[in-house]
Amino acid sequence: MNKNKIILKHCPNFYKIINFEYYEGDLISDKLIKIYQDYIFKVDINDEEALKDIENLDKIIARYFDDYYFRTEMQNGLKKIRVNINEKNILQIIIENIFKIFDKYEEGTTRKIYVTRWI
Repeated sequence: MNKNKIILKHCPNFYKIINFEYYEGDLISDKLIKIYQDYIFKVDINDEEALKDIENLDKIIARYFDDYYFRTEMQNGLKKIRVNINEKNILQIIIENIFKIFDKYEEGTTRKIYVTRWI
């Protein structure tokens, strides 16, 4: 089977993510989509752990575009990432930080209850 087809099988939100229309000037969303595409197509399809990572990343990025609160949390978290220029795999470091931001957000939202008020 073609490598791209296998990757897309593990990323059900791929087309939703790459076709998302973000605001003009939203550099973070633009870069996040590029990072997503770079990462999923560089993964080794024979590595089960890597395939789980791209499934998680697909879920996280889809949530980024669906959930306004998560989007603001992710944007604030991404602005705080510091990467040493001498690092060999900068992309992997960014992805790991995205996972950490998501885990932190999930942990926080399970403790918060949002009450809506209808007028």
